[in-house]
Amino acid sequence: MISEPELVGGAEFDDPEILTEAPPPRPPRARRPWLWALGGAVLASAVWGGGLYAYGQKKEPGPDLGGYTAEVKLCEVAKLKALGGILGKRSQDGVGPEMDDPSVYETSCQMTFGDPDAGYSASLTYTLHKVTDPGPEFMARSKYYDLTTPVGGLGEQAFFDGRGGEGGDLRILDGQAEIALNIYRQYSTDAQGRPLGEGKEIDLSGIDVPMTQDMLAVLAQLKK
Repeated sequence: MISEPELVGGAEFDDPEILTEAPPPRPPRARRPWLWALGGAVLASAVWGGGLYAYGQKKEPGPDLGGYTAEVKLCEVAKLKALGGILGKRSQDGVGPEMDDPSVYETSCQMTFGDPDAGYSASLTYTLHKVTDPGPEFMARSKYYDLTTPVGGLGEQAFFDGRGGEGGDLRILDGQAEIALNIYRQYSTDAQGRPLGEGKEIDLSGIDVPMTQDMLAVLAQLKK
């Protein structure tokens, strides 16, 4: 009978492998440098674009208004005492339309001196330019209305025309503010064309002097 040989000093075997359905874990993947660079570029672009947008939205400071203000009660500010002493008592006031826009403010006042039917009327307009330089427009309007006589000591620039002795037009530019004062005689008639009122005719050949005096006072009041 042949028996199994005795294993003496034989080599030991490792444990048998255990087979599983799950694959062995993969080694960690290295991050791709170009993805990091691309992400940084996108972030930097977004930050730069946001800064540019904020810069574009930032409002630049407007021009110096030189103390002139908006929302003025012009008929109360304009006393026109010098004109009243020559043309007669100021008897009527009428407030014109007011425009208050972020770029410009304008208001006006209409007045009557002496007899309401046969006296003299005055129109005063105040315009404050909040954004643009009014200089070129002021010169163009002065030329258009034939205001060719310069008046010194009144704002930065001022021009006058006497309208052939029938009235007076005075336009003033002082910084961002424009002021225009017009004086003219009223001619009112009835249905038959007969003149109304008993106003007396006044020599207006030197009307620029009281107009200048009154406008100096108006400019000072508009800055308060």
